[in-house]
Amino acid sequence: MRVVSLVPSLTEAVAATLPGVLVGATDWCSHPADLDVVRVGGTKNPKVDRIVALAPDLVVANEEENRAPDLDALRAAGIEVLVTEVRSLPQAFTELTRVLAACGAAGPPRWLEEAEAAWSRLPEPARRRTAVVPVWRRPWMVLGRDTFAGDVLARLGVDHLYADHDERYPRVPLQELRAAAPDLVVLPDEPYRFTADDGPEAFPHLPCALVSGRHLTWYGPSLVRAPRVLGAALRAAHG
Repeated sequence: MRVVSLVPSLTEAVAATLPGVLVGATDWCSHPADLDVVRVGGTKNPKVDRIVALAPDLVVANEEENRAPDLDALRAAGIEVLVTEVRSLPQAFTELTRVLAACGAAGPPRWLEEAEAAWSRLPEPARRRTAVVPVWRRPWMVLGRDTFAGDVLARLGVDHLYADHDERYPRVPLQELRAAAPDLVVLPDEPYRFTADDGPEAFPHLPCALVSGRHLTWYGPSLVRAPRVLGAALRAAHG
C-alpha cells in the first residue's frame, strides 16, 4: 500500500501501525517526530498535484479538517479517498479501525486496544464541573455542539457550556464567556496556541487549565495517555 494522510491524527495512527506505508502527509503532521515522507501542504490547502504525483493507493482524510473541493479533485484524478467522521470517542475507535484496515492492517494494533482499555476504566468523577473551551481568539471561538473534544472532556467530568449551541465552533464575545461563570476555562495549545502568558489573563477570576491539544483533539496513539494527561491538567487547575 501507498497511503497519503491529510489528517495529523491519522498520520500518527498509520505510521505507528504500518511503518513504511505512508508516502505523504501534511505540513501539520508532527507525529511521529521522525516521520520521513513527502509533505503535501496544509490540511486546508493540500497540493493536489503533488499528491497525484505520489501515485497513492489511498488518501485518508476527515470531513471536518479537509475541504470537499480538494477531495473531489483527488477523486477526479482517479485516487481513492477515505473520509472519516469523528465527533465522539466511540466513533474515533470505529473510524481508526476502518482506516487501519483499509491501509492493510490485519487487525487492531496493540495501542488501539490499550486506548480503548484506558478509556473504559475511567472512574466516575467525584463531581462534574462546567467549562468554556476556547479554541481561538481574535475572535474568540469555543467548542460548541457535537465535537470530539467535547465528548472527551465530558468523559473526564467536564461539561462545556456551549454543548447545545447551534454551531460546532461558535464565535462568542469574551464578555459573554466571562459572564457564563464556568467552574473553569480549558485552554488547549492547538489550534490556537494558548500559553500561560496568552489566554489566562482574559479570565482573571476563573481557574484556567492549560491542556495538550494533541491529547484533547487527536484520535490516534495519543489516546492511550490522554485520560491521564488531561486528568492531571484539569485537576491542577483547581489545585
